[in-house]
Amino acid sequence: MGTGTSNAPRLGSAGNWNRERHRQGTGTGTGRKMSPSPAGAQHAETLGVGKAIAVLTSGGDAQGMNAAVRAVVRVGIYTGARVFFVCEGYQGLVDGGDHIREATWESVSMMLQLGGTVIGSARCQDFRTREGRLRAARNLVKRGITNLCVIGGDGSLTGADTFRAEWGGLLAELLKTGGITAEEAQRSSHLNIVGMVGSIDNDFCGTDMTIGTDSALHRIMEIVDAITTTAQSHQRTFVLEVMGRHCGYLALITALACGADWVFIPESPPEDDWEEHLCRRLAETRDGGSRLNIIIVAEGAIDKHGKPITSDDIKALVVKRLGYDTRVTILGHVQRGGTPSAFDRILASRMGVEAVMALLEGTPDTPACVVSLSGNQAVRLPLMECVQVTKDVTTAMNEGRFEDAVKLRGRSFQNNWNVYKLLAHIRPPATKSGYTVAVMNVGAPAAGMNAAVRATVRIGLIHGHRMLAVHDGFEGLAFGMVEEIGWNTVGSWTGLGGSKLGTKRTLPKKYFEEISANISKFGIHGLIIIGGFEAFTGGLEMVEGRGRFDELCIPLCIVPATVSNNVPGSDFSIGADTALNTITTTCDLIKQSAAGTKRRVFIIETMGGFCGYLATMAGLAAGADAAYIFEEPFSSRDLQANVDHLTEKMKTTVKRGLVLRNERCNENYTTDFIYNLYSEEGKGVFDCRKNVLGHMQQGGSPTPFDRNFGTKMGAKAVAWITGKIKECSRHGRIFANTADSACLLGMRKRSLVFQPIAELRQQTDFEHRIPKEQWWLKLRPILKILAKYNIELDTSETAHLEHLTRKVLVPEATL
Repeated sequence: MGTGTSNAPRLGSAGNWNRERHRQGTGTGTGRKMSPSPAGAQHAETLGVGKAIAVLTSGGDAQGMNAAVRAVVRVGIYTGARVFFVCEGYQGLVDGGDHIREATWESVSMMLQLGGTVIGSARCQDFRTREGRLRAARNLVKRGITNLCVIGGDGSLTGADTFRAEWGGLLAELLKTGGITAEEAQRSSHLNIVGMVGSIDNDFCGTDMTIGTDSALHRIMEIVDAITTTAQSHQRTFVLEVMGRHCGYLALITALACGADWVFIPESPPEDDWEEHLCRRLAETRDGGSRLNIIIVAEGAIDKHGKPITSDDIKALVVKRLGYDTRVTILGHVQRGGTPSAFDRILASRMGVEAVMALLEGTPDTPACVVSLSGNQAVRLPLMECVQVTKDVTTAMNEGRFEDAVKLRGRSFQNNWNVYKLLAHIRPPATKSGYTVAVMNVGAPAAGMNAAVRATVRIGLIHGHRMLAVHDGFEGLAFGMVEEIGWNTVGSWTGLGGSKLGTKRTLPKKYFEEISANISKFGIHGLIIIGGFEAFTGGLEMVEGRGRFDELCIPLCIVPATVSNNVPGSDFSIGADTALNTITTTCDLIKQSAAGTKRRVFIIETMGGFCGYLATMAGLAAGADAAYIFEEPFSSRDLQANVDHLTEKMKTTVKRGLVLRNERCNENYTTDFIYNLYSEEGKGVFDCRKNVLGHMQQGGSPTPFDRNFGTKMGAKAVAWITGKIKECSRHGRIFANTADSACLLGMRKRSLVFQPIAELRQQTDFEHRIPKEQWWLKLRPILKILAKYNIELDTSETAHLEHLTRKVLVPEATL
């Protein structure tokens, strides 16, 4: 299983790239020193002077492509480069004329929230011919464009690589036939290419998420949630077909996120007796008290012999063998439509910045690369290596090497598949482990908590444990509000917002005696706490109490779940994505209102305590002009500068403003103060409105990301606590008092890791309830640049080129 090698010069391994990242301070990101780029030390603001970039979208459309185009245009202009739209994909490149036109700052305004691609996309036969590519080359040379940013799938990106490989030959031919002058040929001697993957199928290897995938999952889950209600009314079985001709990612995540009874994906066909197995599963679910069955099918689903498995086949089977009322719903192009999710907008914006930097730092020797996200990190990967591995997956499936196909899809896909198999295919064993594990929610409610509890309970039962549910947090544990919880109780919890167990902010210290008595009374051997900052501080208190109470010497695992995303030790918390989407959707509606009335600025207050995550990320996703946060102190002079900036903006064609303020960013500059200041200073130029979003940010149905994240975190927490209980077991009793027996499970950079909570104490600002270092602060300059502030961008953070071989083909070690 080779992965297509590249003869590229190695631009630095992941090792020194990570060391580069560790040197960063938090700061405001507005005045840090630049590191030398390959072209010598250059400021980002002048990196593009004298250069031209063209951006095109090609192949099938995907939500978020517009956000990527907007970022490329604005960051390109910020660096001093000229940026051109190529309309209708490669067809526009071949046809030239008005299809290639210069972009301005304002021409990408209001694009962020639109689905599809505003500059158009088309399948192009002409570009497949050398004649077509000659015309395309001439169109670029005549305009002095030597940098091409392509947003599309693997076919589009392969086409771009071919174009680049032939560039020298195409110029020679054009020179010979008089199509271009010698001077023009000299000026355009090489072509730089950077790709961004826009595809709802998430079928491109080397990248965790492609642009559009998260939004497609949003569309699918909206429909699944709607279908669930009608299916329950009539006790029906629904077979839902989702897109994914060669890739089962959408089907797999949908199945995890809605707790489906079965999923069919092309990478891992079912065993030969799947018909028996499927019918037995559906009957078991009904016998357990469920009123519905959900079966998810990827459009490319096949059996072990390569024969297609269609939705109609499954329906016929269920009706014939079980006699259930069964309906088929084929989702089709609905999945491509609608507005992009907050995740896709931020992903596309971050990729757009990275793409411009990769283009402008490119030399004739750097290979064409794709910019993508791995875990939470922007990475650059050689384009043809990724294309090769993507083709290897298809080859593996065609040759019946299905295990290899799943491995080649990468670590994230494998982990999802393993969790799905555990939850859907393995039933609780007859022999019990003899251990009792309790699960509770602590802090404020967050969407996705219930998904985490469901996974915890079910995986716990699969391990043979007795599972206990603690209601109302530590208070419930003190007052004995504890009950055994079974497999079917948590069946439909994945899609429910809030906290079904009930949650409180109470800390355990004042109840140690009662808590100890109940741990003993209920025979609890391990405790999984799903919650926010209070879950973390409560965990620390429990560890401190171990010296006085032996009963508290049990393994503890904290799973971060809070809309504020302020728990140390984790880049993300369950619930933050749902809150972010709620804020972004509201901002979209408000912007639309402001665009109608003209010359209006909205000031919006978001939640988050002292943590500016929601304000910053919503600012990126909604295209805000400013986002005030506690972590980046601001003065009255900064407020005045923002007012002046908006005054200038009102002179352009974009006559509206959006300002976000984190609820506790400054005790004196309150939302009312900022509203009054803007109203007074903007008199005669713009008027102001304010909105406090409040508790709507904690409510609502969890997003696909939070459902999936909660499910994976719950499963991982149980696996860890099971091992810890066994490790701390002495002569039939549990005694855990080491630092590593109380851990927090967090997402760090590219993986889920367990960290002793005692060690996280040093990384925490307890007064303001935030971690001392927060990764998202380095995205703040992007927010400002996209809002046309002339600040310095720190390019020491840009990714170096990595190679794919290590990433994809050593997954066993990481599981």
